[in-house]
Amino acid sequence: MAAEDSVLSVELVSSCLSQLGRFGTGLQHPYYHLALPHHRLRDVTVLCSYGHLQQLELPHNNITDLSCVSHMPYLVILDASHNEISDFLGFQAPKNLKEVNLSHNCLTQMKDLSDYAALVKLDLDHNKLGEVIGLEKCCKLTHLSLAHNNISSISSLDDVPLTHLNLRGNQLKSTAGLENLKMLQVLDLAMNHITGLSGLQNLHLLGSLNLEKNQISDIEECKHFHDLLLLRELNLLDNPVQEHPEYRLSVIFLLQHLTMLDQERVTVEEKVMSINKYDPPMDVVAARDHMTQLMYQLMQPQLLYDTTLPSHDTPYPMLVLTGPQGCGKRELAHRLCHDFDDYFAYGISHTTRGPYFGEENGDDYHFVNEEDFQQLVQTGAFVQTVQYGGHRYGLSRDAIEDVAREGLACCVHMELEGVLSLKKSIFEPRYILLIPTLPEKYTANLLSRSLYTPAQIEMAVSRIELYADINRKRPGFFDNVIPCDDLNQAYHMLEEVVKDYLSLEEREEGEGQKEEKPRSPSSSYPSTAALDPSLPHYKNYCTKIREQLAPSKTPAELASIRRREQPAREAVVGKRPGVYSRFIKSLDESLVTSASSRLLDGDILGLAVQTLKGDLPLQPPDATAIMVPLSDRRPGSGVKPILPPIPPGRKTPQANSPIPSPSRHTAVESEDRANMQE
Repeated sequence: MAAEDSVLSVELVSSCLSQLGRFGTGLQHPYYHLALPHHRLRDVTVLCSYGHLQQLELPHNNITDLSCVSHMPYLVILDASHNEISDFLGFQAPKNLKEVNLSHNCLTQMKDLSDYAALVKLDLDHNKLGEVIGLEKCCKLTHLSLAHNNISSISSLDDVPLTHLNLRGNQLKSTAGLENLKMLQVLDLAMNHITGLSGLQNLHLLGSLNLEKNQISDIEECKHFHDLLLLRELNLLDNPVQEHPEYRLSVIFLLQHLTMLDQERVTVEEKVMSINKYDPPMDVVAARDHMTQLMYQLMQPQLLYDTTLPSHDTPYPMLVLTGPQGCGKRELAHRLCHDFDDYFAYGISHTTRGPYFGEENGDDYHFVNEEDFQQLVQTGAFVQTVQYGGHRYGLSRDAIEDVAREGLACCVHMELEGVLSLKKSIFEPRYILLIPTLPEKYTANLLSRSLYTPAQIEMAVSRIELYADINRKRPGFFDNVIPCDDLNQAYHMLEEVVKDYLSLEEREEGEGQKEEKPRSPSSSYPSTAALDPSLPHYKNYCTKIREQLAPSKTPAELASIRRREQPAREAVVGKRPGVYSRFIKSLDESLVTSASSRLLDGDILGLAVQTLKGDLPLQPPDATAIMVPLSDRRPGSGVKPILPPIPPGRKTPQANSPIPSPSRHTAVESEDRANMQE
């Protein structure tokens, strides 16, 4: 019975035919499809009489000879998988043959397939093939599967328009021979011995790549796929590279376009985490730096600083000059502090780089090593730190405090990263951008200094556009923008800007002599157009403070304010004990008068204070009056003029006018003024 079953009979063929159709003239009705799986067939010679077949399926038999196919000129699909065929396509090529499956056979060598011009799909899995040859003329072949053979190299595929290629389970050690498959979309190289991925960077249509169970050990190999923007699926399971501690995030960072990695979906959160870890935006870096410095500061004993003393609503005034490396911001900062020494002093930062020619320790920077810098970070010494050009820079609290104790505003310079970090701190400086407008001249200036490498110069020039882009996309990020192609001209512009900040104007005394004097209150405010917050080139603190002090309020907010005012008034006159009365009683009488004049309505407060203190009169605050310092250590007290009036409310006194002070300090300050006049 087994011997009879091994020979295909007409009766068996008749019972397995399907898909009846019409032949040429329409008078004959042949069957087009024959399927004979799992029949243990060895001899299928009888099929020579079935020349009208278009689809022939003979899988899972014992067939060794397919010469009958030569008599099927209309055959389109042939499936002879899982047989014992050793002769590669040992039949005359049907004209329209498109799909051939000869997997799981005994093929050892491929032959020339020039006659199979219509071939689209060829499956030769699980054979004993050692090389790929004969496919040069297959101009329509798009799917080729050669899995689980003995192939060690790839050749003769350059002109084949393959879109799907399966080479898993072979002996490949590299991807050589695949670099010219420009149409490739799906590539399976699993279970080989591949160590490098060079050659795949030109496959711009590649969408899926399987590299499971290979010998890839370096994440840097994934950089070859960086420009393959259509690559969505990548499988690197069971490769040594997975032992890398940050393997997944590293690969996702290098290949942001992936949607599947190692058969797991790549989430949006993972993409964001990878960017924040390996190439974080400057805002993220600044936020991390701020959190770091704040954490270390909170671990230290908390002190009251001079920079926090001026008032609750007026920030300590600072001036920050920023711009690309070598644009002249350090020189301008020194010159400004020299010319305006009654108002500004230079804030000396720390850095781990060595001094350039002409720089002095303690004058331009505090030059420290990396270990000392890190020690300062851990002691909470810095307000902000940045890393630029392989070196670290930091602005310490002491640098600002040393200036504040002299009653002056601090002037510093820094790169954009430092500005972003400083903007997250409690300080609210004025930021002035110094930007080169002539890149050629800027490059020549950097070269003339002989301080920078070509890479550093290239980086500095490239950052010009970064600063310009920030200024365009973030209106008000910088308070002023000054071209710095000519330092003298830039300084004159900076000088005018600073005078405007300080509300200073020039008056002539005698012939050819000029002296700076404070502007009148009416002239200290810029025009309405200059204060327009929609303008990209200017953001004034006046506008900011005015918006905070007098915002538009809803009826509900107004009702809430009235409810809070009533307990405050009652607490002042002592009618109702509570939080308000305890707060008022804890203040000095002079502070009560000053605070009450700011918090409550003038007429009502006058009645309340008269009730509380007897006949003590209360005058409404005069807009032109000079502010009374709260402490002799407050910046602006003593022998120095008070600090620049960045927001309204801080006034600059006349050069020779005395500064009022509380009565208990009158004698001391009179002596100080006498010493100053001497």
